[in-house]
Amino acid sequence: METNKSIAKVQPNMWGVFFEDINFGADGGIYAELIKNRSFEFAKPLMGWSIVRDKPQEGEVLVVNRKEVNQANPRYLQVHKNTTDFELVNEGFKGIGVKKDLSYNFSVMYRQAKVGVTMVLQLKDENNKIIAQGNFKPDNIGDGWHKQSLSFVATESSAKAKFSIVFKGNGHIDLDMISLFPGDTWKNRPQGLRADMVQLLADMKPGFIRFPGGCIVEGTDLANRYQWKNTIGPIEGRKMIVNRWNNEFAHRPAPDYYQSFGLGFFEYFQLAEDIGSDALPILNCGMACQFNSGEVVALDELQPYIQDALDLIEFANGDASTVWGKKRIELGHAKPFNLKMLGVGNENWGPQYMERVALFKAAIKAKYPNIKLIYSSGTDPEGDRFNLLDNYLRNEKADFIDEHYYRSAEWFLKNAGRYDNYPRNDTKVFVGEYAVHADKNLTGKEKNNWQSALASASLMTGLERNADVVQMASYAPLFAHVDAWQWAPDMIWVDNLKSYGTPDYYIQKLFSTNKGTDVIAITLNGKNITGQNGLYASSVLDKTKKELIIKIANNAAEEQHIDFTLLGKAKLKSKYSIETMSDDNLNQLNSFENPLAVSPQKSIYNMKGKGLNVRLKPYSFNLIKIGLN
Repeated sequence: METNKSIAKVQPNMWGVFFEDINFGADGGIYAELIKNRSFEFAKPLMGWSIVRDKPQEGEVLVVNRKEVNQANPRYLQVHKNTTDFELVNEGFKGIGVKKDLSYNFSVMYRQAKVGVTMVLQLKDENNKIIAQGNFKPDNIGDGWHKQSLSFVATESSAKAKFSIVFKGNGHIDLDMISLFPGDTWKNRPQGLRADMVQLLADMKPGFIRFPGGCIVEGTDLANRYQWKNTIGPIEGRKMIVNRWNNEFAHRPAPDYYQSFGLGFFEYFQLAEDIGSDALPILNCGMACQFNSGEVVALDELQPYIQDALDLIEFANGDASTVWGKKRIELGHAKPFNLKMLGVGNENWGPQYMERVALFKAAIKAKYPNIKLIYSSGTDPEGDRFNLLDNYLRNEKADFIDEHYYRSAEWFLKNAGRYDNYPRNDTKVFVGEYAVHADKNLTGKEKNNWQSALASASLMTGLERNADVVQMASYAPLFAHVDAWQWAPDMIWVDNLKSYGTPDYYIQKLFSTNKGTDVIAITLNGKNITGQNGLYASSVLDKTKKELIIKIANNAAEEQHIDFTLLGKAKLKSKYSIETMSDDNLNQLNSFENPLAVSPQKSIYNMKGKGLNVRLKPYSFNLIKIGLN
């Protein structure tokens, strides 16, 4: 290794994260709302709710539809309270996580013609014991809608609580947007994000966040596609839609999976800014999912889709003199978000995609020539569909081609040299979705075993070695709820109270927090290290921190002793560190009970001249860091 000879630059945003609302990653996940179907807009208006009463009274509770008045949020609950008290109960998202001594913030929009109804708010544990309570009395009267809030504190913890409203008194009240948030949201923002999940992302220091997906960008049909303009502004004005993962997997049905868009495009941009990441939005290109409906918008009606892209750039970067820049400022963010890149479509393919790409590119580049555009290469990293798009996009001098691969550990190991012979031209690669898919006999969180993470790390050394070709990469998917997942593997698993990073999470974190600035050649017998004796390696120099960083995976079942020869003018510091992830059991998992079972363990060693002798444990990934004087 020549420690002072750079062979490629590493982009500051090379290692990022991919977010999609799958596996209840947003509603029921990182978006901290605890009430399911808070505005009664599910296909079954009272899904998630139940009414507990001794004797039903006809017309006591009605769901009213005002579609002609409010198309974004047409339904509300009308309560006629006359005699016996009754209870309205919400089950939450697979229960409600409640923490002892934490405050819970209730809010509701209401309209009452006559004062008389009071509401007792309760959180009840799995045994129906009341563990938090507050008394809510609506203050306003009249024809208009009002919003009112109340906070109360939990006296006990519960992972599977439910929320109850006990109606007392007599009167008539209309209710909408019944909401409950924990008091410990990220940055203590009202109606914000779940802090523990955001912190796991922040700890990774990702270079970018790709959002909002994924297949939900496409939708099962165009009516069900993601439309960013419906996801900003007051939450009561955000038009909810069914999540396309609601019924995608027959073996994991999720009839209660909808998108409230409480986590919308403004919040995505804000999250990226919070954790120091670039925002990478992906927009629909006029094509629904080709595996579902294959619906496309007519080419002569594509302009509104293109305009959405142009307006999004203006929303992110425009000043107060622009329509959408002014909108962002009105939402409370005067400073531009500094959007640099945008994805056109997700996993789309074929001539129909190429036709639409050409129109998007012409319009966006004409107005915003510096915005980098990312284009799909389909669903697979090889084959006729991939080759057609790869050739077309390279001929068109595309900024980025988005490659996706969900494959076996063996495929990952065999493809560690995939980019060694890619063309070194202006078109770059974005590996936008990848994950090792383990044995089909493994399900759910069992898929995130050490074998999968080690194979990912081995391939990632090949991505890093070719940082002049692969300028960005992100593992996918990101989050999964243990009681509500549809797809696995996933980088981070959560329940209603806790979260943990899988071995894949710690591999991604090691790369993203040690990306360096320059690629340094590391070879074995004059060749890139892409599987010889089960070894896979890459090396970078961090000129800012003055560090040499070597990443090396040992996929062999035996310990290996490696001698590194370090050439160059740089003087090496007297000590170096090794962070090692290893386990003899390739099926080893992290868990809620043992979240660090497979995670980096750091050791410090003394340098001996310019030689470096390292012992690599069986089935291990090692990050070696040497300071330079």
